[in-house]
Amino acid sequence: MKEHKILVTGTVGAGKTTAIGCVSEIEPVVTDVYNSDTSIDKARTTVGLDFGQLTLDNGDRVRLFGTPGQARFDFLWKILARNALGLIVLMDNSRPNPLSDLSVYLDGFAEALRTLPCVVGVGRMEAHPVPSLDDYAECLAATGRVFPILGVDVRKRADVVLLIDTLLMQLEADLRGETE
Repeated sequence: MKEHKILVTGTVGAGKTTAIGCVSEIEPVVTDVYNSDTSIDKARTTVGLDFGQLTLDNGDRVRLFGTPGQARFDFLWKILARNALGLIVLMDNSRPNPLSDLSVYLDGFAEALRTLPCVVGVGRMEAHPVPSLDDYAECLAATGRVFPILGVDVRKRADVVLLIDTLLMQLEADLRGETE
């Protein structure tokens, strides 16, 4: 049995805590507190980390660590990124400038993204179809990066599992490339 540490990050309200709770087989560890930041329209927010666990069909275990969304907690991003095998970035398409938000996480995890596979999940696209997934791809391409980008609903287990599977397929492809 292998264990995989996957980091889940993204904007405040993108659904990191919800996504982890949706797939976790254990009661997730959550460090939400009442929100005192009036610029964020949310009752509670993560200030430490979220943690959940998922066992794959092959017996491998995925340990999911969620970061706080606010950039003021970026020191935790670097700590939590240690020993991670991949990164899931969740974006909230209902925010005023989601492409600018994406840049915050690309910059904040720039060092880790040199070696880690990544997948971007974009939520709330039904009610907010702009920017499109193609717009996200163009934003990534402008930085010289290419990652899978998926429209997701983090309340749906299948969508969150698809993000995890997409990330794990990248890891598997990387490992096969090393042995050839």
